[in-house]
Amino acid sequence: MSSTADAVPLVRLTGISKHFGEGQTRVDALRDVSIEVYPREVVALLGPSGSGKTTLLNVIGCILDPSAGAMELDSEQVLENGHWLRSNLRQLRLDKIGFIFQSHNLIPFLDATDNVALVLQLAGKDAGTARNRAVELLDYLEVGNRKGSMPAKLSGGEAQRVAIARALANNPRIILADEPTAALDSRRAGIVMDLLRKLAVEQDAAIIAVTHDEKIFDRFDRIYHLRDGRLDSETKNSKAA
Repeated sequence: MSSTADAVPLVRLTGISKHFGEGQTRVDALRDVSIEVYPREVVALLGPSGSGKTTLLNVIGCILDPSAGAMELDSEQVLENGHWLRSNLRQLRLDKIGFIFQSHNLIPFLDATDNVALVLQLAGKDAGTARNRAVELLDYLEVGNRKGSMPAKLSGGEAQRVAIARALANNPRIILADEPTAALDSRRAGIVMDLLRKLAVEQDAAIIAVTHDEKIFDRFDRIYHLRDGRLDSETKNSKAA
């Protein structure tokens, strides 16, 4: 991990809270959570079921509306006093964020190249430019030889690499991963984490992952421990590669 002494956070959350329902049925999923994540960092959100980690990831991803708090993404204030400062959250996600999921969620009737290119076409790129960028990313992630393969013909590790390529399509500096290695064995999980580390360093990006996968805990720069919707503690790992 690079020093954060003079760096500006790519993700800064201040007092993020989220509740569902009102009165006796109210559930406080997040309570006054404040964190910062810097360029070239790979950090984890860890906690038991119901601790708020997936809710927090969805707030950072601009998928879920928080009840209170402020958020800055890639030097842009996007949330203030619990209110979004952009009206088009879809465009905000396209501009700033890449998503990686436990289930790679590749579209089954599109080959690897088109699964990646689709994101670029949704962002307004022409088909040729989108496909060229997709092939470039697949080569970068060492699955270029599978560019014409359908998802059903890919191994679990190959499919996850294609999903990572899709997450990188629009050059986001913030990459959110929901249990990215849970479906992989130890060797493939290590390969995926090495890729995420490579992306963080080479793309000057921040990686935030929700995980329960104990075999990769030592691969994170920091682990934020959540409990009952609160930030319980923070563990720093000076040995992360």
